Amino acid sequence: MSILLGCIADDFTGATDLANNLVRNGMRVVQTIGIPQRGLDQDFDAVVVALKSRNLESGEAIAQSLEALDWLRTQGAQQIYFKYCSTFDSTPKGNIGPVTEALMDALDTDFTIATPAFPDNGRSVFKGYLFVGDVLLSESGMRDHPLTPMTDPNLVRVLQAQCKKKVGLISYQSVLAGAQAVTDRIAELRAQNVSIAIVDAVSNEDLYRIAPALKNLPLLTGGSGVAIGLPGNFGLITRPETSVLPPALGYQAIISGSCSEATNRQVAYFKQQGGAAYAINPLELVSESANAILPNILAWAKPLLPAGPVLIYSTAKPDEVRAIQAKLGMQAAGSAIENMLASIAQGLVGLGVGQILVAGGETSGACVRELGVDQMQIGPQIDPGVPWCYAQGKHQALHLTLKSGNFGTDDFFTKAFSKL
Repeated sequence: MSILLGCIADDFTGATDLANNLVRNGMRVVQTIGIPQRGLDQDFDAVVVALKSRNLESGEAIAQSLEALDWLRTQGAQQIYFKYCSTFDSTPKGNIGPVTEALMDALDTDFTIATPAFPDNGRSVFKGYLFVGDVLLSESGMRDHPLTPMTDPNLVRVLQAQCKKKVGLISYQSVLAGAQAVTDRIAELRAQNVSIAIVDAVSNEDLYRIAPALKNLPLLTGGSGVAIGLPGNFGLITRPETSVLPPALGYQAIISGSCSEATNRQVAYFKQQGGAAYAINPLELVSESANAILPNILAWAKPLLPAGPVLIYSTAKPDEVRAIQAKLGMQAAGSAIENMLASIAQGLVGLGVGQILVAGGETSGACVRELGVDQMQIGPQIDPGVPWCYAQGKHQALHLTLKSGNFGTDDFFTKAFSKL
């Protein structure tokens, strides 16, 4: 088997976000959880290797990304795609810049692009500035992100601070003029020794215009938006059969560890609609009674599952998150919550849950590992960037949705299961 597009994603929800856009535009896609340790279940046009490298130390993130690259190249991948969040989540030191440069060096390429633009989810780039909806990135909820607060919307400036290579801009003027103008601008930047270019885009039409100019680049980097135009570069068109999954079975559950503004609204809406919900107090996870939390939650959920989806959540507002981090420490707080939610996911499967919606990138990573999932077939979209997936867990087949904290409409939790 030789795959057309080999993708490396720096978190699990971002991987499904990317895979979703490729499926919707004609590619058969599998997402692997980490670097595959076995063969793929069937033939696919694209493989998305999902790592949990966004918040690792840069050296470790680079090492994991290069290992994923090596595996994809052994599968014959014709082009490589490094995917990060559409809100450009990173610390001042990386990891977007360092990983991009390492991949460029490994592929012996002198140029690549970078654009987190994803208009379907309100992410647009203009004059190099990233907007979330109608506001600059620095004025959005990302300014309060507990791990990667984003306070500078100028992507050229943000990325240059992380890179040794020179960063430039392909402005909207070139994008609007079409693929040849973008190609000409790439040639100009190369002549100026620019190695990485932020690309403006404010609509899906912009992303489709950009795509042909990217056909011959060994490496692309960005959010999932630019992926919508790539299947056409391989002669593929939208095909309904690419998103068909086996029938869904079992009870339904939602596990939420995200503290984003969008997920807070989704939790609130679900509860307002009368949904059964159980709130976890993170401080209890390090108390003497922590061992009782899991059996208590499962005992609460068991009689409710036949009536519809149940929600277990640790979602909190920014000031509550900061208070918890101050008491426990950032890493300890995050690990305690992720581990508990992952154990809950496994416990729910034991109660007969076969359809699970997970909100939050870190939470998704912990849950799929606990469930023993290593490959997922990508299915139908629920909201932009969020598809249903099908996977074989430790003991049974599962339908999963891994939702980025910032994605989805307010009624996401209530409507998601209707898509199956």
